[in-house]
Amino acid sequence: MSLLSYKEARPWAAAIREAVILKRMPPWYADPHFGTFSNDRSLSQADIETLTDWANNGAPEGDARQAPKPAQFVDGWNIGTPDLILEMPEEYHVAANGTIKYEYFTIPTKFTEDKWVQMAEVRPGNRALVHHVIAFVKAPRKPGEDEKAKRATEFLVGYAPGSVPEVMVPGRAKLIKAGSEIEFQVHYTANGTAGVDQSKVGLIFAKEPPREREMTVSARDNKFVIPAGASNHEVQARYTLTRDATLTTLFPHMHLRGKDFEFRLILPSGETQTLLKVPNYSFSWQLSYALAQPLQLPKGSIIECTAHYDNSVNNKYNPDATHEVRWGDQSWEEMMIGFFNIAFDANTDPPKRGD
Repeated sequence: MSLLSYKEARPWAAAIREAVILKRMPPWYADPHFGTFSNDRSLSQADIETLTDWANNGAPEGDARQAPKPAQFVDGWNIGTPDLILEMPEEYHVAANGTIKYEYFTIPTKFTEDKWVQMAEVRPGNRALVHHVIAFVKAPRKPGEDEKAKRATEFLVGYAPGSVPEVMVPGRAKLIKAGSEIEFQVHYTANGTAGVDQSKVGLIFAKEPPREREMTVSARDNKFVIPAGASNHEVQARYTLTRDATLTTLFPHMHLRGKDFEFRLILPSGETQTLLKVPNYSFSWQLSYALAQPLQLPKGSIIECTAHYDNSVNNKYNPDATHEVRWGDQSWEEMMIGFFNIAFDANTDPPKRGD
């Protein structure tokens, strides 16, 4: 539904009341006992009471002269007008039925110099058929390198249900080296009606060279096996920093059997700290959590992730509780990834994973 005006919102007053009381809306899944986040979208108790009182009293309009001006949107871009838009070279035709493997599309940047990206956002061309898009930076081809040679890729920005654009604070940015290409990984989901898609990514460049380079890395486990019927199966993964870095953002990722997810920090001294606890993970709202106060992490620090999965009949989203589940691309399979962003001196090479 649209909630852009009073007339559009008024018919939904009872539903709004229920959603805010149960804290289904706005979606925010971080346990408030662990960590504080700059993008916390949860409502205060005072806000909840204001909305419920409004609904309980007939949802009056109030003084229309005091209403805020309508929000201004720029062709749907949340980051504002991009400095550059890179689009899939051709439309992709999505079949009406069947399982569609991940598709990959390469988009040349034609950059003749290094570019620092302050903001990035993926816009799906067909939201009804695009489940997710991940835009990777594909390293420039080395002189004489064969076109089929495998090149390193680096996560730039993703689109998925509930996700938000990649926005770095001034002084930090992601790097796209001269000669790089953008590679789209696209997950299409057939819905009974054939269609076409031509997704794109918008970039806003840093106004001056940043002090720190920001990167998205991850702790993951792709060897797990979730037994049939298991209601609380645990999977763990960790990432060891090989150099000093600043931790800025956390982003848990699982599929339909995902139950809860936790990020912990283990310092070289042995001291531990819970960074983020998501007790009720939602595949429908894949949120990132930006630390209100980024953490300075010394070399040897470990980011440890623990996830639990419900593969039982009690999970109403479970596609099939009678079979074991392993890592896989499709939504009825599973993943365990703890994405997180780190920042480090822009004039140095990126850290390598320590385990």
